[in-house]
Amino acid sequence: MANSAEETLSPTRPEDETLGIGANLAYGLQHVLTMYGGIVAVPLILGQAAGLGPGDIGLLITASLFAGGLATILQTIGLPFFGSQLPLVQGVSFSGVATMIAISGNGGLQSVLGAVIAASLIGLLITPVFSRITRFFPPLVTGIVITTIGLTLMPVAARWAMGGNSSAPDFGSPANIQLAAVTLVIVLLLSKLGSAAISRLSILLALIIGTVIAYFAGMADFSQVTEGPFLALPLVFHFGYPTFEVAAIASMFIVILVTLVETSADILAVGEIIVTKVDSRRLGDGLRADMLSSLLAPIFGSFTQSAFAQNVGLVAVTGVKSRYVVATGGLFLVTLGLLPVMGRIVAAVPSSVLGGAGIVLFGTVAASGIRTLSKVDYANNMNLVIVATSIGFGMIPIASPTFYEHFPAWVETIFHSGISSAALMAIGLNLIFNHMTAGNSDQQSVFVAGTERTLRYQDIARLHDGDYFLNGKLYDANGTEVRVLAAEAH
Repeated sequence: MANSAEETLSPTRPEDETLGIGANLAYGLQHVLTMYGGIVAVPLILGQAAGLGPGDIGLLITASLFAGGLATILQTIGLPFFGSQLPLVQGVSFSGVATMIAISGNGGLQSVLGAVIAASLIGLLITPVFSRITRFFPPLVTGIVITTIGLTLMPVAARWAMGGNSSAPDFGSPANIQLAAVTLVIVLLLSKLGSAAISRLSILLALIIGTVIAYFAGMADFSQVTEGPFLALPLVFHFGYPTFEVAAIASMFIVILVTLVETSADILAVGEIIVTKVDSRRLGDGLRADMLSSLLAPIFGSFTQSAFAQNVGLVAVTGVKSRYVVATGGLFLVTLGLLPVMGRIVAAVPSSVLGGAGIVLFGTVAASGIRTLSKVDYANNMNLVIVATSIGFGMIPIASPTFYEHFPAWVETIFHSGISSAALMAIGLNLIFNHMTAGNSDQQSVFVAGTERTLRYQDIARLHDGDYFLNGKLYDANGTEVRVLAAEAH
């Protein structure tokens, strides 16, 4: 099996394509704009829950941008044994927000940082186990996960389109939704143009044009761009040295397990989208990069790192497969972490504009999953039931976010994410029905029976060699018609 260094030198992989500095900068910025709202949401929510002031919350956001940029570069460029070398943008994982808020309420932010460090170290040690599960991720499983990623992100696009802040007086106003609709139309028009460059940059150009329209309509506020420092270096342990509590570490380890499942799904999903090989070695390298980034992020005041699903969608919708484009996006994130003024400019993009673009982005992810599921064989097996159950299970926390609130905290942590819910269900059902074949019935369920046209073996056994059908009649090899009797009445 080729090692990471040899893979880097291979010219045949689509992710190794070099597009030039100009294209890398443009497409890289497009990736940053797509995920910026998501990467700042976690430190913003956690900082407010921990009772931090605006200045410290700003430092949390800066630290998350800086750590996400370094993690992205590690994941895309790679080091020996670290980094999948795939176009994956890394950032603060949203799956641990509820757990970290609970930990901060008992032990403060220092306990959160300590729990992240300890749990990530354990996660790093167990990655060899996860790296050997690629055979359990056939198109059946990856298609379910990709489809669910797109579907679970649609509520995010809807909230963005409505204004982003549900407590704002104009949330859901016609003006916000109209701005999102205009941005969506711009994306579609630019995508239809004959120029490949403009079509590939349709998301970025639509965000810029939509923001300009919002500014002249009085819906974009750039007044805070000049407020605050221009340059700010990340501070080591600014919030105090981490403390390590067993209960907090145990809770965070569950989050790490969920992160490993989600990152595995994202790595395999992007490999499916760009049509490149992802073996157990490459998956393991990606997971190790994920855990190493999560282990080091608390030093700067950030939290667990994972791949961003919305950027997987951007890869699908633009067709830009180069990992160097995403690495350039990582450099942008590092720069934003060092230059808060740039972050404030990006933050001024109205949420409604992001929502209009998000509809296309996240819908494309779901469509890519459906395309993958079209490759699955559904003839006389339980695959259709696996797809139906897994996607339905993944939609539960999306349709009813409070569904698991009365369950133990660890259950809510694992299953509050539609992505992890669908992934775990798909993996489990695929194992039960397609790998543990003992006990499977040859008389399949009613759901399967209705999906394929079937013939009984005894009917086929009565045919002779050379028999053929023509114009609805059965003939033998000599051309003599064979009478077909009507089915007996029951």
